[in-house]
Amino acid sequence: MTGVQARNRYLFLLALRWFPTGMWVPLLVLLPLERGLTIVEVGLTVSLQGFVVLALELPTGGLSDSWGRRPVLLLSSSVCLTSVVVLFFADTVAMFAVVYALQGVHRALDSGPLESWYVDATLAEDPDAKLERGLSAGGTVAGAAIGTGALVTGGIVAWVELPGMPALVQPVLLMAAVHVAGLVAIALLVRENPHPDGKRALLASVREVPRVIREGVGIAARSRVLLCLLAVDVCWSVGMVTFEKLMPIRLSEMVGGAERATELVSPVSAGAWFVNALGAAAIMLVANRIGVGRTAVLLPLLHAATIVTMGLVAGPVGLVAAFLACYTVHGASGPVHMTLLHREVTGEHRSTVMSMSSMVAQPAFAIGSILLTMLASGVSTGVAIVVGGLVLALSSPLYLPAMRAEHRIPAPV
Repeated sequence: MTGVQARNRYLFLLALRWFPTGMWVPLLVLLPLERGLTIVEVGLTVSLQGFVVLALELPTGGLSDSWGRRPVLLLSSSVCLTSVVVLFFADTVAMFAVVYALQGVHRALDSGPLESWYVDATLAEDPDAKLERGLSAGGTVAGAAIGTGALVTGGIVAWVELPGMPALVQPVLLMAAVHVAGLVAIALLVRENPHPDGKRALLASVREVPRVIREGVGIAARSRVLLCLLAVDVCWSVGMVTFEKLMPIRLSEMVGGAERATELVSPVSAGAWFVNALGAAAIMLVANRIGVGRTAVLLPLLHAATIVTMGLVAGPVGLVAAFLACYTVHGASGPVHMTLLHREVTGEHRSTVMSMSSMVAQPAFAIGSILLTMLASGVSTGVAIVVGGLVLALSSPLYLPAMRAEHRIPAPV
């Protein structure tokens, strides 16, 4: 398989992976609220996902490095499909807790293998390949897929009426169908080189997990750059609570109801993910001119400014405008961050280190969800959004070691 073939398959699989996630975006907070959960209960159930990821992230990352990317991707997709089926019937705190616990298992399994498979396949053909190009294209495709999914959810909620089925539940049926298609696509398209030991037996791979984890943790512990990049994930994840969880709540407060907010959040979320894709595509123009590291230092400050604006504006028009600006910078930040991360690790431990990144990000998001939703409930949603933006701004100086390291290594030919 050539690098171009790997890239095309990677982008196609990304589209199938993130389209149903986009459909879930408008429902993430509003569906539980419509089914009777409070804001605090939503924050608590969503946080369960992060704690499950914290427990499983390193073992699943090590499993991907020892067992193989393809089997882990198949397992991840199956778990995600199960969570969507439970979501269709969920109407209590306990059932939504099961949904997000399964999502935590899925996220732990899913956090590294597809991107690691693509990076390894690309570097196998050209060790000097510029990873930021493919990762930027991946960010563009993922953003466009999420935006399209959110738009589809809005259309279903606004115009489709299935007898006896609430409007906010209808999109879940299509989400399940797309997950089935994604599972089949992974089985057909992901191909790997033979395992060094000539086999990929599950039990043998599980026995290798502790060794892979120890080596991956050792790599991170010896690298100041990697430690700072992991700290960035913490600040970034807390900031993400503001535009993933709190923005729909603030919009519903402004327009007067969850169903009306869903009709607005769907096209707005679609637009947000389209500009997210635009940001991912355009940021390489900046990075090629001033360097990936310097770009990474500047982006969190701009990102935080858009979030603080979301918390301070008084009307829905200003909120939506700041939200779109926020997602543009969010899309630009992803490829830059992942490029710096991949530069610090080799293929043997790539998924493990990526899992470490997700391991610190998910519980940070979970704790941020609990604290910021409590702040939103006790004080105001606007104040909670501003606080989240200020936390995200703290990640800017954490990119300085990566920026200095970039100047010490020769640029790829």
